[in-house]
Amino acid sequence: MRVLLIEDDQMVGAAVAQALKDAAYAVDWVMDGDTAIEASRNETYDLALLDLGLPSPDGMDVLREFRKGDRRLPVIIVTARDAIDDRIHGLDLGADDYVVKPFEIGELLARMRAVLRRQESGGSAILSNGAISLNPSTHEAVQDGERSRLTAREFALLQALMTRPGTILSRSDIERHIYGWNEEVESNAVEFLIHAIRRKLGASAIRNVRGVGWMVDR
Repeated sequence: MRVLLIEDDQMVGAAVAQALKDAAYAVDWVMDGDTAIEASRNETYDLALLDLGLPSPDGMDVLREFRKGDRRLPVIIVTARDAIDDRIHGLDLGADDYVVKPFEIGELLARMRAVLRRQESGGSAILSNGAISLNPSTHEAVQDGERSRLTAREFALLQALMTRPGTILSRSDIERHIYGWNEEVESNAVEFLIHAIRRKLGASAIRNVRGVGWMVDR
């Protein structure tokens, strides 16, 4: 999952970005409204975390831009503005949730999972293709009754495939789900992670389509 983090406070942004990476999200962090809008036009994100007190323009204007036309980027407002009128205004403009600073990172991650469930899996917390079940809150995968704990990047890769069972993802498709802008893409990382997942879940867990990419069965 790729997240756009829009936060102009260096300390808060760095802490949230690291927590998201630790939780297996690919993160692109921007610090002003104009860059956020440009990033959303040039990249596809699964979710945005939006501060309101931004320079040029502020967060409410960014949200208005996100909601123009038929664009449906899930947005969670994360802000120090705790007035009820601000909450109502943000939600009425189209935010999917509203979190007030200071917050516990565990709660933010849970709220992100809830928004993503509503967007992608009809409210079900567990991703499943009938053979493999993947729990986003624990990073555990189950196949044939065997439960395995995945590393952050193993989870990110398998999650990318499990949200689209039967769809072939190329190397670049997978890399954009596990790496942010400023992270170095490691040589053969995709193959290494797939090998590690197969060792835990079995060789048939992920199929290779030669010359095209990888998939999990529908």
